[in-house]
Amino acid sequence: MIAIIPARGGSKGLPGKNIKLLCGKPLIAYTIEAAVKAKNIERVIVTTDSEEIANIAKWYGAEIPFIRPSGLAEDNTSAIDVYLHAIEFLQERDSISLDNFVVLQPTSPLRGEYEIDAAINIFFEKKATTLISVVEADIPISWYYRMNRAGKIKNADFDKENYMNNRQKSDKYYIPNGAIYILNYKLLKNQRTYYDNETLGYIMPKVKSVDIDTIDDFKYAEYLMREDINNSL
Repeated sequence: MIAIIPARGGSKGLPGKNIKLLCGKPLIAYTIEAAVKAKNIERVIVTTDSEEIANIAKWYGAEIPFIRPSGLAEDNTSAIDVYLHAIEFLQERDSISLDNFVVLQPTSPLRGEYEIDAAINIFFEKKATTLISVVEADIPISWYYRMNRAGKIKNADFDKENYMNNRQKSDKYYIPNGAIYILNYKLLKNQRTYYDNETLGYIMPKVKSVDIDTIDDFKYAEYLMREDINNSL
């Protein structure tokens, strides 16, 4: 299966985050290395508008078949359009048909080759249309409240019959963690969605689910990596 790693040069939340050094390596390097090591990944493609990111990605073993057009690297660019552009470019250039493909965001450096291979195996075993990696939500949805301008709060009624329950009695909820997406080209092209009735969730532990968007996220990932290094010595 082909892995697509999207990595544009601009980032408002954390400038230059995709190549910011994390424990001595560019952030994107961790995702490229995991994809290269994964047994179920045949090719690792990075789609980027940045020559600097492209050069670093090549160094770590990724293919850079094109430099992404600037129109697909804006703040409001749809991720779907980025993936379709990459897949359709490869289909046309290489004369291949890609029914399914994997998307690995570079902002999830703690997701390794084990999780990638496990997710792909489950995807094929269960004959899913798509698969999305998720993490269990820390807070039950029934505990969410709204606050008015006067500071008064009222339960948001997302799961109102359980809003007084203890956590142990509440249903479990899951949030996409951004680490692994296995997508279907036709579903993406025709309906512009990742989800249908046959979409599977692949549950990942919280420590593997860090998604770097801010400097605090970055520092937390750095802490987890250093702890793992220290514990393995």
